[in-house]
Amino acid sequence: MAKLNENYEAMVVFSLKKDEETMKALVEKVKALIERHGSLTEEVNEWGKRKLAYPIKKGTEVSTEGYYVIYSFNSEPDFPAELNRRLNINDGVLRALVTTK
Repeated sequence: MAKLNENYEAMVVFSLKKDEETMKALVEKVKALIERHGSLTEEVNEWGKRKLAYPIKKGTEVSTEGYYVIYSFNSEPDFPAELNRRLNINDGVLRALVTTK
């Protein structure tokens, strides 16, 4: 029998190239998206501004720092792939990884 719900974790590195208000709005937008398709199992864990292990080039910009956020959530098995797709096409996101907890 297929699992109806599973625990997942999404680590997202947001770009610091935009202003702080835009970045905070993106953090809330991702949180709202997760809450529409599942439920957060813990509070959103914001690690804040960190130096990246290596420079990331996205478009014409090269970033050496990012804003790290971890979302722990519970959802149906098909949502994490859609979340990962949406995060990776967003201009304000440098990197995203969604894993099973």
